[in-house]
Amino acid sequence: MCKELYASCNQCPRKCNANRTQGKSGFCGETDEVRIALACLHFGEEPLITVHGGSGTIFLTGCTLRCAFCQNYQISQNGMGKAVSSAEFSEICLRLQNAGAENINLVTGSHAIPRLAEYIAAAQKAGCTIPFCWNSSAYERPELLELLKPYVKIWLPDLKTLDSTLSKTLFDAADYPQAATTAIDWMIKNFPMQLEDSPALHDYTNGEGEHFCKGTIKEKMTQGVIVRHLFLPGKFMQTADTLDWLKEHADGKACISLMNQYTPVPFAEEENRNKKRRDALSAIENRLVSSQEDMDLQDLIEAYDFDFLFYQELSDDTSWLPDFSRAQPFSNKLSTVLWHWNHGFLN
Repeated sequence: MCKELYASCNQCPRKCNANRTQGKSGFCGETDEVRIALACLHFGEEPLITVHGGSGTIFLTGCTLRCAFCQNYQISQNGMGKAVSSAEFSEICLRLQNAGAENINLVTGSHAIPRLAEYIAAAQKAGCTIPFCWNSSAYERPELLELLKPYVKIWLPDLKTLDSTLSKTLFDAADYPQAATTAIDWMIKNFPMQLEDSPALHDYTNGEGEHFCKGTIKEKMTQGVIVRHLFLPGKFMQTADTLDWLKEHADGKACISLMNQYTPVPFAEEENRNKKRRDALSAIENRLVSSQEDMDLQDLIEAYDFDFLFYQELSDDTSWLPDFSRAQPFSNKLSTVLWHWNHGFLN
């Protein structure tokens, strides 16, 4: 079945019918191999999944979208990464678990669902007992997500926009709003939220320099959905429309994570590709979020009064932007790297 799904690929809503076997790739830029760029303990995710030990994050190569502002463009669009076998994937998961990861967080795997379902099953059979998280754009088909249902417990979808004109320009996917809302509805229906108190097992200092003593209690998600929405500068009404949908369809059933860290990326690419990005980015104001927008967003979420919502403090720090060509793509306070595509295991 896995081979069939790659031989004429309709895994994502694009249904490009590419034969991704024998070294050929689809719109996503990937063949039937699983390629990854980085595995690390990540301390910059939402508190419910970072908890004490950090989220065991695995960044996959390739993507079904072409987001013009993508901070991970080196791996999502430009092919940076290395193919791994099922056995190597299992070892990476086990090393993350042994390092204290609260979960295994798979970033941007929508183009590789059948193979990843097999890999996750193998990792769990090998002894990986922490929950798997599916961290995606939500540009997915529920029929394929069914393959992950036995293995994934936590879902971290984006809901980028409900504006099809904007999604066509910025993501090269006019059908993104319909596809994403359908996928998120499926996630919420199938994975009711489960939270529990989680005590720290030892004294430690986290990536932010914050010290915790043994026994410190933090809330932890063991199952459920966290829907992320990134505010795009100058597009306040689009965010209001998205929160309106979330209030109706997700409030009380999922956590909402409204993000304000939009950051212009200094793309290191050839000029023709950069020009295409600039043309697409002209649809928004490609800049940091202003303090006035931040206050307006806070007023908006107060008016909606969601049961579960995360919102971060506004910052003009851009040092967190990753560079996956480096062994440590992030700052040391944000992540502890265990495996890198160009260096193998580091810890």
